[in-house]
Amino acid sequence: MIEKRATPRHRVLKRGTLAFSGGGGQDCTVRNISESGARLDIANPLGIPDTFMLVIETDQFMRRCRAVWSSEQRLGVAFD
Repeated sequence: MIEKRATPRHRVLKRGTLAFSGGGGQDCTVRNISESGARLDIANPLGIPDTFMLVIETDQFMRRCRAVWSSEQRLGVAFD
């Protein structure tokens, strides 16, 4: 399989939160991450806004991102 990503992703298993600008959020599990994006496991991708913040408290990580694909309980995001 040929890797087409601009930057390699690293496998992780971290607890995160999708924080929405209008308030509220959704818990997630970060499964892989790179400088340009991440793959998240979430309970339900329906109703996710166009842009949101990915917060990983243990790493003091906070990045604005947008969903680029979703499948069942998985969500691929690109960092802005």
